Amino acid sequence: MHINCSKIQQKEFNKNEVITTYIAKRNQLCILLNGEADLVRYDFNGNKTIVEHFNKNDIFGEIFYTVSTNNELFVEAKSKCIVLFFVYDDIKNKCKENCNFHNELLMNLPELFLSQIIDLNMRIELLSKRTIRDKLLAYFSLVSLRNMSKSFAIPFSLTDLADYLSVDRSAMMRELKILKEEGFIEKSGNRVTLLY
Repeated sequence: MHINCSKIQQKEFNKNEVITTYIAKRNQLCILLNGEADLVRYDFNGNKTIVEHFNKNDIFGEIFYTVSTNNELFVEAKSKCIVLFFVYDDIKNKCKENCNFHNELLMNLPELFLSQIIDLNMRIELLSKRTIRDKLLAYFSLVSLRNMSKSFAIPFSLTDLADYLSVDRSAMMRELKILKEEGFIEKSGNRVTLLY
């Protein structure tokens, strides 16, 4: 994609590269044009939490985090990624060229924000579940709905899935085994089939 807007940068990233860190008051907004990425936070003990998972056309950046944060949140590429970068304040001020891309971005921004809000609400819904079993079943239901199929691939490694659900990996593995034994799911590698 050729971007002819002077206020927007397009960059490519390889798997496992850091796309950006969140810096207070920068108001950066990014659009993932291609690939998958995770927003991660590491605590003082080095424990990792996957805060959000991003797919093609998802948006991210400091504008969604008003708390003062400096390099605590990282966006990491989970595959080869192409990302647009711009400062949110620059969106309202049209570029000198009055480019088509800038105009199209302004028209599509409300839809991108709405999509982000829906994703964040689903994440809150997942994290509000009290047990690992409930979190897993709710997550599987969400992925099943998105894929419109009872059989789907989990877009995470099992370690990353535990980080995303904010649960202990060993306890999650035990719960997955129980769900298989009780006939709720079939699982082969990262592929899950819902049997309910």
